Amino acid sequence: MIANVTPRLRVDAPAPDVVGNETRSRKSIRRSTRGRGWAQLLLTIVAAAIGLGAYALVWEGLGNPGLPSNFMPLSVAAGIIAVALHITLRIIVPAADPILLPAAVALNGLGLAIIYRVDQANGTANVRSQFILTGAALVFFVLTVVLLRNPRRLARYPWTFLALGIVLLLLPLSPFGAEINGSRLWIRLAGFSFQPAEVAKICFAIFFAAYLTAERDNLALAGPKVLGLRLPKPRHFLPVLLAWGVCMAVLVLEKDFGTALLFFGLFVVMLYVATHRVSWLIIGGLLTAAGIAFIGATVPHIRARVKIWLDPFSGELYNARGGSYQLVQGLFGMGHGGLLGTGLGKGHPELVYAAQSDFVIATIGEELGLVGLLAVMCMYLLMVTRGLNIALKSRNNFTKLLAAGLAFIIGLQCFIVVGGVTRVIPLTGLALPFLAHGGSALLTNWIVVAVLLRISDTMGTPSPRVSLPTDAELAALSHDDAAAAGLGASSSAQDRLETQVVKL
Repeated sequence: MIANVTPRLRVDAPAPDVVGNETRSRKSIRRSTRGRGWAQLLLTIVAAAIGLGAYALVWEGLGNPGLPSNFMPLSVAAGIIAVALHITLRIIVPAADPILLPAAVALNGLGLAIIYRVDQANGTANVRSQFILTGAALVFFVLTVVLLRNPRRLARYPWTFLALGIVLLLLPLSPFGAEINGSRLWIRLAGFSFQPAEVAKICFAIFFAAYLTAERDNLALAGPKVLGLRLPKPRHFLPVLLAWGVCMAVLVLEKDFGTALLFFGLFVVMLYVATHRVSWLIIGGLLTAAGIAFIGATVPHIRARVKIWLDPFSGELYNARGGSYQLVQGLFGMGHGGLLGTGLGKGHPELVYAAQSDFVIATIGEELGLVGLLAVMCMYLLMVTRGLNIALKSRNNFTKLLAAGLAFIIGLQCFIVVGGVTRVIPLTGLALPFLAHGGSALLTNWIVVAVLLRISDTMGTPSPRVSLPTDAELAALSHDDAAAAGLGASSSAQDRLETQVVKL
């Protein structure tokens, strides 16, 4: 029946002119969004200036006269990169969100300045590798924007992304894996280290979005009512229990609290967005609490993290190897910064272990104070809200869930990292997006921004209009279908036929 319907559909524009119409539509989009384009260009240049200004302030705070010798070349290079990124987005995704790129550029530039400042205090050279990794991340960002022409096509390969995510998650347990600071999260190849769980989070977000798009009706079915709360049917607990089991296995085998919390939180929140059932959030919270309580009592590494969280100022824990010294020094540093901070280049990040990576938020709190720390958090909040806004406006269920999941990845990472440093939750090993030193997280977060930009562009790009068949054509189709089946054209058959035509 579908084969008979397809040839009779009438398209407003002839098929050979589809590419021309698409080109003209994108030109019209660029004209209609010209004001948004100028705003994006201005904000991107200002964002690049934030990183350059922070670099100059660090130089001045260290007691050096004038400006760094490489300040002008860096300024010219940053300006060229900012303009080039803007032009690329205006050509390829003219209807994309104008805020995400400037926010990411500002955070990345500020992160480079902070890493340079910690290098000056510790006598290291981490900022060089971070510059190279930033360049590589921008290349992958552009490639993602160029190659991912239609994000909806990702929904065709849910099990492929699931398998890829599981393989990436288990790679650190292979002979290539390496254990650092008690957690087995990295792999080492040819002298380079990489954290595959960072890429796995994108794969799992795509799988969750595709799976929940297909199964949302089943998962939303009402089950028994317990204590006034309508729970899902028991047979629909299986996906949640499976995700919970995988995350708990990661927590036990790789000794990584942050990654397990990120993955399970991502699944539960996307499940809530898909079904609009608060019961899933409560079930997820109870499973998380139960799993962490059990593993915290049985796995020594996690139990030590929980003890440090509960009583970091204990003299025994403070002086113990791998104890609470790092956490307490970070708290002292933020307390020393106060409201306005000591000023860039005038603090003591050398007293905090991993001040350029896990505890970069403590460095910012000391030298920029509570005001600067809140400003950084506002930039993250801006990115999350823009991502959720993209999800709300998306007309496709898959891209709606995917955008919400990617935005939640950024927000949950910030909560886990900042919450660990400020003792809201136990300390984890996740990196703060764009700010912290580390190539794996930087690379994947730029890819996340690229996917969000692609989804936001599809919202503003009009689809080719397809007109429905006339009443005469519907009658002819109904007659042909009845004749082929040897049955009369009943009203129910007619309804089914019209529904299929509308779907097409």
